[in-house]
Amino acid sequence: MGSGGTRVSSGLGPFYASSSLSGSRRTTTSTRRNTQSRSAVPSAAQLERARRQAEKAQLEAERDAAIAQLRELRRQTTTVHLQTFPSAHAPVIPDVPRLGLPWALAEAQAFHLQGVGWLARAERSGAKQRAEADAHAYLAAETTRLNSVREQLTDEAGRWWQALLAHDEATVCEAVNAAFSDNPAAGCALGVDGSVLSVLMRHQDLDSMPTQTPGLTSSGRPTLKNLTKRDRLLWWLTAMGSNVIATLKEGFATAPGITAIDLAVLTRLPDSQRLGFVAYGRWTRQAIETIPWREPEDALRFLDIGQDVACSVTTTSSGTLSSTLRPLNTARIPGLQELLDHAQEEPEAGEPSLADLDSTLSTNTQPDNRAGHSDPYRIMPFADWKHSHLAGPPPMPQQPPTALSPLVAGQTLVLPEEALQGLGIVFTFAGADADLTLFLTGNDGTVTGDEDFVFYNQPSTASGAARLLGKQQEGAHTAERAVIHLSALPGHVQRVAVAINMDVDTGLTCGSLTHATLAMQCVTGTGWTFNPPADPDIRAMVIAELYRHNVNGQAVWKLRAIGQGWAEGLDGLARAHGVNVE
Repeated sequence: MGSGGTRVSSGLGPFYASSSLSGSRRTTTSTRRNTQSRSAVPSAAQLERARRQAEKAQLEAERDAAIAQLRELRRQTTTVHLQTFPSAHAPVIPDVPRLGLPWALAEAQAFHLQGVGWLARAERSGAKQRAEADAHAYLAAETTRLNSVREQLTDEAGRWWQALLAHDEATVCEAVNAAFSDNPAAGCALGVDGSVLSVLMRHQDLDSMPTQTPGLTSSGRPTLKNLTKRDRLLWWLTAMGSNVIATLKEGFATAPGITAIDLAVLTRLPDSQRLGFVAYGRWTRQAIETIPWREPEDALRFLDIGQDVACSVTTTSSGTLSSTLRPLNTARIPGLQELLDHAQEEPEAGEPSLADLDSTLSTNTQPDNRAGHSDPYRIMPFADWKHSHLAGPPPMPQQPPTALSPLVAGQTLVLPEEALQGLGIVFTFAGADADLTLFLTGNDGTVTGDEDFVFYNQPSTASGAARLLGKQQEGAHTAERAVIHLSALPGHVQRVAVAINMDVDTGLTCGSLTHATLAMQCVTGTGWTFNPPADPDIRAMVIAELYRHNVNGQAVWKLRAIGQGWAEGLDGLARAHGVNVE
């Protein structure tokens, strides 16, 4: 309107045609945008601004990480006393492994059929008859022997428990030192006088404490601020009290006959860099066990609830902490003074030395509970029993080593008949520690009960048909062995998962394993090997699986190489196979 006519769009894409109703000339107009781009180069000021923003973001990220680390460090060092420690109880000796005739028969047949050809029917029949006769005697002999071992262990455990209750010095100190081995502030039981235990605790040096703490700017933004001498000393004192209380709680829990603990705290003094005692006193069981420990600040109560407590950190007349740390005068404590008098950098052999104690405590190495562990219920192999008890035929000559067939992941094969007599398993590795584990499951891949879970705390199950034989060092490698008698497995066991899991205490993954190989071998020497992947994302793995199968209507056992696992480690592996993890 007002321009000479009314126009109507054709609606045809980016072009439209319009015509004036008043008869004016027709025009065509393009609405396509000019797509020609213009190059844009950031200016020097823009680049500098981007650089400064990146640096600021990096600094803020580093600051936030440092703040989080300091907060966690303070929490860890000042809440040790909030832990609870289970009270010691009389040892419970586990029952002997259940052994069954199918297992004994499989062991005996593996021995008697060794070296007998498959076509020698008469010889094989005779060997099986001898094996059946021996199996009953072997089973009875092993059952009797293992029951005798259990009786001996029960007697030893009873004597140990009575010695602990009677506060026998050697027994109490050994038990307490084992309990202290994983403490953040190392402790050492020195002796027992009546029902009073003497303990030395090594607290971290004041110089090792952080010099900064989280704070806020005037505008309320998070920042790091320097700790004053008094605030740093207060943190150190709270951490010391927290470890003192935790050490006392654990000592009383471990030694039920102890009624009081004399404890002294050793550290290196900041001014002289010499070892010295900064706290000591006597604390009774009643004082420690009747107080509720709920907050980090409760750790400072160690100064008030003990007897004859002395501490290097004192309060001024105004109620504030001193800002210096000086050694205590231990002249009235003969034992501590004797240690101080012999505190030499290089003590003579045989002399008591504070420096030696400090070196031992500072190392604070946790013992490996499984290192050198010997299974008292280790089953005597049939061949050993035969030769020592029955003076049978001489042992069969060792067969020459047989080359084992390599397998690849996913490969399956039918096991030969000789595998049913006994299948030896060897897992060799280096680089880190790992444990061999067996799961005896149904077709659904889950166990029917915890008794079908074979691991280092339960090395035998299924009446002896599946057993771990322990680890041993072989040159630069570690080898853990197991044996499975497939013919002796109960009917509900349809599958056997052969798995490994990394040592849970190390936090390492399967990527840390080197030269890892699983070998399975029959009594005749036929066998197979599989190299599991060194996967850095998992901590437990099923390496191989044995399972029942039907081939042309005949029941057989098959082997499958797998090499797949769980990032959660043993917990995830166990739950996946139906084992309750607590």
